[in-house]
Amino acid sequence: MNAANQLHRITTNAEVCGGRPCIRGLRMRVKDILDLLANGASVEEILADYPYLERDDITAALQYAAAQLDHPVLHAA
Repeated sequence: MNAANQLHRITTNAEVCGGRPCIRGLRMRVKDILDLLANGASVEEILADYPYLERDDITAALQYAAAQLDHPVLHAA
């Protein structure tokens, strides 16, 4: 997968999938891709099953998820 930042592929639009993060304005949510991967689908299987997706779309979904989890941890003094 391309290691370059692919977050520009993630779009949100209130008219598409209720404003949830999607791939390139398509009705393929980031969550859908993450669920497929979490349930054991390979990148190649996803691309074969969803021919409108590109390899960088899957990279973008993973980068988006990683960015959502990157938050500071505050410790009480």
